[in-house]
Amino acid sequence: MELLSNGRVQPTEEIVARLRAALKEVGVALPSLGVDPVSGASGEPFALVVLGRCNVRTATRLVAVLEGVAVGGDEGA
Repeated sequence: MELLSNGRVQPTEEIVARLRAALKEVGVALPSLGVDPVSGASGEPFALVVLGRCNVRTATRLVAVLEGVAVGGDEGA
């Protein structure tokens, strides 16, 4: 879960779904992306998000997207 500025709590699963969709928009797929099963099943209020493993091609694409955002090249990503 994540506490939003409006006081609403957003479930971790929803955050993962939003992250998956945002990555897809920029051509990046992380196959192992999901909620960490151990922290998700614990009593902790904030589960961890597993970004998982990816191949070099995916990592290269992710770097390109992040570098583009860092220099203002792709504000929507």
